[in-house]
Amino acid sequence: MRELPTNAPDPEPGDFDAELETISDADLEFVDAGSGVKISIEVLVEGEDAQRLSRIAARRGQKPGEVVAELVRNA
Repeated sequence: MRELPTNAPDPEPGDFDAELETISDADLEFVDAGSGVKISIEVLVEGEDAQRLSRIAARRGQKPGEVVAELVRNA
């Protein structure tokens, strides 16, 4: 496997070829287009930021994850 530059802003063609070769069919899940595909993103919020997020969510009557999802949609 070739060494990747640590300052490259984006992957280049072939950067992940070695990793992709290690993937088997058991690692993949095929989904039909339009079947309600979702993506899960884990966001770690700590300390004062977590408290702020909790207060914002409470004021809106939402869960913190709903506030984050709205931020992503509006980005």
